[in-house]
Amino acid sequence: MADTYDVLIVGAGVAGSSLAHALATAPRPKPLRIAVLERSLEEPDRIVGELLQPGGWDALRAIGLGSVVEDIDAAKCVGYCVVDATAGKTVEIPYPGKNEGRSFHHGRLIMNLRAAARRAPGVELIEATVTSLIEDDSSKRRVIGVRASLKGEEEKRPFYANLVVVADGCFSNFRNSVLSENAVKPVTKSHFIGTILKDVVLPIPNCGTVALVKGSGPVLMYQISKHDTRILMDVKQPLPADLKEHILSHIAPQLPHSVQPALRLALDNDRLRRMPNSYLPPSPQGSASLKPGVMLIGDSWNMRHPLTGGGMTVAFSDIAILAPLLAGVPDVSDWTQVKRALDQWYRVRKPLASTVNILSVALYDLFGADSPELEVLRKGCFKYFELGGECINGPVSILSALAPSPSLLTYHFFSVAFYSIWVLFTHPQLVPGPSNQKPRYAVARVDQYPFLLFKSVRVFYTACVVFGPLLWQEMFKNTGPSRRTVVLSLAVLAAVATVIF
Repeated sequence: MADTYDVLIVGAGVAGSSLAHALATAPRPKPLRIAVLERSLEEPDRIVGELLQPGGWDALRAIGLGSVVEDIDAAKCVGYCVVDATAGKTVEIPYPGKNEGRSFHHGRLIMNLRAAARRAPGVELIEATVTSLIEDDSSKRRVIGVRASLKGEEEKRPFYANLVVVADGCFSNFRNSVLSENAVKPVTKSHFIGTILKDVVLPIPNCGTVALVKGSGPVLMYQISKHDTRILMDVKQPLPADLKEHILSHIAPQLPHSVQPALRLALDNDRLRRMPNSYLPPSPQGSASLKPGVMLIGDSWNMRHPLTGGGMTVAFSDIAILAPLLAGVPDVSDWTQVKRALDQWYRVRKPLASTVNILSVALYDLFGADSPELEVLRKGCFKYFELGGECINGPVSILSALAPSPSLLTYHFFSVAFYSIWVLFTHPQLVPGPSNQKPRYAVARVDQYPFLLFKSVRVFYTACVVFGPLLWQEMFKNTGPSRRTVVLSLAVLAAVATVIF
């Protein structure tokens, strides 16, 4: 006889395990019977999902899982340090107040999340490989379960449930099946190449370090245990044939001197790991065109660039919002009620999720500059941080998910754009000359202003091209902008222009 559950979750990773715990512990008249199916319950080994922003930690505590970052040798993170390798400068960007994040080995966190899910009432963790979704024969649309083979068995057996939640990660096998014609293919711009540095000294202790290197994407470093520091090097497509040689020749020499010996040692002793950096915008899951009985959560549904470490923050925030909404559904087999909860979840999650998503991709485009206009914006962004005060507090509050506001993000992004233009006119710029001579910098002359004015227009246009489509995709595409949102966005842009000029 096939097993039947109230909720069946495919995947016991960050999203799946925490959702199982949150649903099982949320107050409701009748407890849920929940099954979580995972291909392997052994400790996973991945190079992402290791940095939790303060806002994500707040969400983790909100669903009763704050203790999972304990007893795993986690390192505290109190902010960021941005290193401009070209200019030889460093700027510290601390989290506001006494807020902290945590960084750790991904696998250790997952094992704690699974243990917490297993202890929750009514939750069963099953080691099995899910091969397909089961649809109701009468309608050929409603999903009523999955087929899976238990570990060590070849035979596929059915598992039935009133609600199936797909949380199988960025390489989801079921995303297209669930979303049907609404499915969007993830966009991959680059890969993170990662390894672990042993006993390295970062420029500022307990701060994630972002190194801006010339000719390559940004390099991210953060401590994940007492002796281990993760380094993630962004390499754009197509990947070089010899990654090790590429790193040694083009990336390593531009990193802080305290890091270089440890990186060379790691390249000699350890294998390089790679992970695609993909962007996948969310789409409404209450749509009538989607299959009833099934939903997506986590990276199987929504991804952003991992540069800002926002993936787990969005996942835990999503669950903190979704679990109470589903707990308010008396019967999860009633798709009309579930659909209403999903619609509300999609609206409520939008400010935080959209802010994190937009920032991650826009910041990567600036820090991974590959055009003259983006180089201007990148330099302006760094100098914007050097101003200190609200020019640091605002952006880092957004990055840490403590101030999830698309309007605030819009304000600071275009403040950077306008300030970049100001820097172009008023700050010393590199003067082209023979390669064998010492670099020379000079402020622009008046006769150069016409060219710089033309370049400024291109810089502002580039900023709009980077930010505008992301804002539309995240905030407006699927729901349409409200009059209040449109007016607020225009007011923010007008205020930015007034303040800058």
